[in-house]
Amino acid sequence: MNNSEKFKSYLLSYQKKDIEAVSKLFAPDIHLRDWKISVHGKAIAISETQKNFNNASSLEIEILNIMENENSVSGELKIIVNQTEVLYVVDVLTFNNAGLISSIRAYLGREN
Repeated sequence: MNNSEKFKSYLLSYQKKDIEAVSKLFAPDIHLRDWKISVHGKAIAISETQKNFNNASSLEIEILNIMENENSVSGELKIIVNQTEVLYVVDVLTFNNAGLISSIRAYLGREN
């Protein structure tokens, strides 16, 4: 599975709020950073992800654009939370030598 496919797999698992599937993709030393938090380590990254899942009754993720290089993938996303809140986000995922996600950096944007 190439990195773009791993990226899509992560987003699908996230959209389904499947914490087990997301956990399997995370490296032990993952760094998760967005516009609200910055955490290091798998346990805390899973905890923060679960909080997001708990706060959303539904998630829809549309991939608008993907860019890939040797060990990372960036994706421009349209995320709809609870069928009403629309977020435009750029996720940048980096993968380690084992193919696990070693970092996720998320940047909040806007539609226009």
